[in-house]
Amino acid sequence: MRRTPKTKPWPKPHSSPSVLFPEKNGFSSGKSLKIHDQQVYFKLARRIRIMNRILERLRQEKNAGVKGGLYHYTQIAIAYNSNRIEGNQLTHDQTRYIYETHSVLCEKDSSVRTDDIIETLNHFAAFDYMLDTAEETLSEKIIKHYHLLLKQGTSQSRLDWFRVGRYKKLPNTIGEQDTTPPNQVGKELRMLLTAYLSQPACTIESIVKFHFNFERIHPFQDGNGRVGRLIMFKECLAHNLVPFIIDSEHKLFYYRGLQRYTEVSEYLNDTCLSAQDHYREVCEKFKV
Repeated sequence: MRRTPKTKPWPKPHSSPSVLFPEKNGFSSGKSLKIHDQQVYFKLARRIRIMNRILERLRQEKNAGVKGGLYHYTQIAIAYNSNRIEGNQLTHDQTRYIYETHSVLCEKDSSVRTDDIIETLNHFAAFDYMLDTAEETLSEKIIKHYHLLLKQGTSQSRLDWFRVGRYKKLPNTIGEQDTTPPNQVGKELRMLLTAYLSQPACTIESIVKFHFNFERIHPFQDGNGRVGRLIMFKECLAHNLVPFIIDSEHKLFYYRGLQRYTEVSEYLNDTCLSAQDHYREVCEKFKV
């Protein structure tokens, strides 16, 4: 799997030329930019415009109910792939059919788990909420609401010990890896958010690092991976970075990256950068 150049932070959507090129560079003072500076400026401006247009296009198509566009593609792709990682047995065609017709496509003599259908519908709703709040500062409230939307109505939600939209009640593990004890989850997550939000700039690497630490905490009884991947998509949109979806091509590399992040962080970083390249190609296909 190829490694792509690291993605650097870019100014916010409405940054003025004086932010891109401070007064000392001669822009806001009325002096002419050098040819090199002009080229850099227009390259930056084009990059910012492209990044912002992803969120803008997703919202426009969502609100207008556009079929067959980027929003349509992304809803199906992220719901199918993120749920599949967690054991959902629906096929891509079944996920698409649920999204497009609100009904289930089954082959002869086959059955579909009710939870798989509910979790797919829930993911569609959670993705919409993520788009609506993409530019809001990441918070415990947003994270808990992701979990609420993803797990409500499932068979787990009817269990006394399963807390939908609230932190876990019982200890859990990731394979053989221990996670944060229930009585320390709130404190650990708040510390993680504080450290993440205090960074001078947000990059793909910092978002991936947050994801790794979030999964190590494992704040919810179940659904942590889906919540974590929605957070990564949201934070990319919030910081003018091309978002990404961990699909079947990247799944095993994603597992390896999480397992070995403390030893070789590049495994997970490069996996996400490669997935980002794929979504960038998708955006270009849809003329974004």
